[in-house]
Amino acid sequence: MAEKEVRLMKGNEVIAHAAVHCGCDGYFGYPITPQSEVMETLMELKPWETTGMVVLQAESEVSSINMVYGGAATGKKVMTSSSSPGVSLMSEGLSYLAAGQLPCLVVNCQRGGPGLGTIQPSQGDYFQACKGGGHGDYHLIVLAPASVQEMYDFVGLGFDLAFKYRTPAMLLADGAIGQMMEKVVFSEQKPRRTDEQVVEECGSWASCGKGKRKHKNVATSLFLQPDELEALNQKLQATYREIEAHEVRYEEYMCDDADYILVAFGSSARISLAAVDMAREQGIKLGLLRPITLYPFPYAPLKAMAERGVKGFISVELNAGQMVEDVRLAVEGKAPVKHFGAMGGMIFNPESVLEALKSNLIK
Repeated sequence: MAEKEVRLMKGNEVIAHAAVHCGCDGYFGYPITPQSEVMETLMELKPWETTGMVVLQAESEVSSINMVYGGAATGKKVMTSSSSPGVSLMSEGLSYLAAGQLPCLVVNCQRGGPGLGTIQPSQGDYFQACKGGGHGDYHLIVLAPASVQEMYDFVGLGFDLAFKYRTPAMLLADGAIGQMMEKVVFSEQKPRRTDEQVVEECGSWASCGKGKRKHKNVATSLFLQPDELEALNQKLQATYREIEAHEVRYEEYMCDDADYILVAFGSSARISLAAVDMAREQGIKLGLLRPITLYPFPYAPLKAMAERGVKGFISVELNAGQMVEDVRLAVEGKAPVKHFGAMGGMIFNPESVLEALKSNLIK
């Protein structure tokens, strides 16, 4: 068995490599710091010469997400990437994709806001990613990588989940994960699907030729009759319940005997991990629950921790307090839930997380 390739790379760079390696058909994007290396790396790789993958810089984020809509409508594996203000511009297109039940992957490497803000890392887009972002009753599957390896792995996973449930998926990272360099193990090149394979796998819904069907498939989010739109919404909600039942992913660290629990994702989870080790050295039984899927959110394990007697929870985030609302919903008032964060691109350290625990929860 051939050894897998191992390289030292930036998080943004491995997004591009992962897209090529997982057989992506098309990338449509627009440059914005701190994720511009995704497109830059794709331009260096020139996958159109090796795999036939299309890489196109659109004239705006609005254009790029609508190009994704067109590609997804044909059953192709397509994606885009951007950062916070750019994803805001894509929100209408994301709502259209959700209504059209079209699979695709969107990468958001978050930066400080609101507004143009700063190019420094943030986690201020949690609400935008997990609570819809655009108009209407819809969800995206949201994956939160905490390492460069997960940036690579979650591209393939995001596509798999998007096609499994016919819904857009988002990889929600931040500037710190996108810019840091770590060792990454590459997977083997997965060939792009042929047009025949696309028809075989997606022909029941994709606009990929009429073939033997009596009726052609039409991708649309326009339903002028309210009863038809209600039926679509009911179908979407049923899909979301299925996702919530089967696709929750999370990681626990030192939680079995913990008196207190930190809840953190992405770069905040890396910092919180060190805070847990520091607390244990001081005799404080602290644990960490890291949500890997932000939607669907791991409500059940947090509720179980509260019911077994955990004394308190702190939601550690690079924002003013967003995920903390879901932590409170999970805990259902059975234990105190606090928030600790930093805003505008500022980053806290493990010592400040531990101090927040002592000052807010430990009496």
